[in-house]
Amino acid sequence: MTDTRQPTLRKTEETEKITINLGFVDLGRIDLMVRDGFYSNRSDFIRTAIRKQLDAHADVLSRSIERSTFDLGLRDFSRADLEAAVAAGEKLHIKVVGLARIASDVTVDLAQAAIASLTVLGALQASPEIRTALADRIR
Repeated sequence: MTDTRQPTLRKTEETEKITINLGFVDLGRIDLMVRDGFYSNRSDFIRTAIRKQLDAHADVLSRSIERSTFDLGLRDFSRADLEAAVAAGEKLHIKVVGLARIASDVTVDLAQAAIASLTVLGALQASPEIRTALADRIR
């Protein structure tokens, strides 16, 4: 007989343990949901509640992540970089503190297809055509 079971990751390898304090009434209500079969255990309830809150605030989280992520120093964007983003169905949110350079062989169409926003605190080196095409995305 062949063993067809798939190897599985242990939960401890893909999660981080946290400790929270709950009031007795909230804890009792969670235990009631577990007892009635809505959740397999307290952790299942808490993970589900956390995911629902993260989903409810997904837009705020996305904006915060975008707002907080900057490359520091020199950042070059080649034609290959932009083509890879387009091929992956992604739009780049470029954020640089320093110097951002868009390669001279990047076309206007490619830049528009690949770049969703461009924030440079420092200097941007790009052709006049690229600057004009991305004017509404430069912040």
